[in-house]
Amino acid sequence: MFDYLIVGAGFSGSVLAERLASQLGKKVLVCDRRNHIGGNAYDHYNDAGILVHKYGPHIFHTNSRDVFEYLSNFTEWRRYEHRVLASVDGQLVPMPINLDTINKLYGLNLTSFELNDFFASVAEPKESIRTSEDVVVSKVGRELYEKFFRNYTIKQWGIDPSELDKSVTARVPTRTNRDDRYFTDTYQAMPLHGFTRMFENMLSHPNIKVMLNVDYREIQKMIPFKEMIYSGPVDEFFDYRYGKLPYRSLDFKHETLNESVHQPAAVVNYPNEHLYTRVTEFKYLTGQEHTKTSLVYEYPKAEGDPYYPVPRPENAELYKQYKALADSTPGVHFVGRLATYKYYNMDQVVAQALSVYAKITERPSWHPEEASVAARVSAKSPSSDRRSEINLDQTSLTHAANSSPAKNIEKNGSSKSLSTKAD
Repeated sequence: MFDYLIVGAGFSGSVLAERLASQLGKKVLVCDRRNHIGGNAYDHYNDAGILVHKYGPHIFHTNSRDVFEYLSNFTEWRRYEHRVLASVDGQLVPMPINLDTINKLYGLNLTSFELNDFFASVAEPKESIRTSEDVVVSKVGRELYEKFFRNYTIKQWGIDPSELDKSVTARVPTRTNRDDRYFTDTYQAMPLHGFTRMFENMLSHPNIKVMLNVDYREIQKMIPFKEMIYSGPVDEFFDYRYGKLPYRSLDFKHETLNESVHQPAAVVNYPNEHLYTRVTEFKYLTGQEHTKTSLVYEYPKAEGDPYYPVPRPENAELYKQYKALADSTPGVHFVGRLATYKYYNMDQVVAQALSVYAKITERPSWHPEEASVAARVSAKSPSSDRRSEINLDQTSLTHAANSSPAKNIEKNGSSKSLSTKAD
């Protein structure tokens, strides 16, 4: 018998599986409908040998030392500070909006002090900030809102910003200096050998078994377990009793080009004229050296795999009904973006999973009692003969074995393809 059946092999499920197995000696079965671990953070080497993120760019950043040190048990890091440009009025300008954005866009030569006055002159004060439109217009005015935010938000969410919760655009700051980093968190880095390798190390404990290509409902009556940890859609768990919770989905178009570099930055946003919202060039993220380069175009859509909970008041009210059901369901712990209907970053998902672990064990903290943080375990290089192995149920992996990230890593050469130089 397993102590825990964990539904979902993404961050939430993998963190909890690792903690329960390594710290408490629990026997854990992790299952996932997809043919790979890592959830939406899954990366792999494509046919050209370029490391790509299958489900769009995943950039790790956090202000939490605990989260960073916890994940450092399973990966080495490559320093990386993310930068984004926006295609506006035929120019590529820094995003978030900063001093250089305004000077380049309008042909000005303002100083930081003068930019404050510029924003004040165009801003439209609001008595109360309720919507995403209110957030932007009250800071930088109507024209910049139209150029950078309105159409991008409509494409991304399928809703005008005037109907979206203020939290959506509040995530994007406006700066009066020349800082062009997209994030300013204390810890900004990428797993040196990719996210999938980090998940492999996380799930390599002998007490953890992994089944892929399987829905938990197909096995929950056949495989005995004591408790469940669920990271799938909460409305699906309860058979959509109160109706479906709205999500936005994405289509990804991957493209490999016969050139070493294509874009002047890792990501270029397209807030106006294109059907896609942004284009990512992966080699910026990974530091990989290769004669070719690979891009991904993102096309938002209403139907498909659930990626982004839609932050509107009526949706929050609907989720409250499902949360009441979840809270009253014995033996099941709900965790993650889908199960709690929250738009979490990766570090927030990790922090939430560690908090759930502490709650399960009735401890004040997730830290092991004998040490604040366990000793770091360096990720093995792609050429290592002693690669971490996951205990996969082979009966469920016929297809997955043919496209596994580990196989691609071994196939595509040594660790020299990944730069270890700091940015």
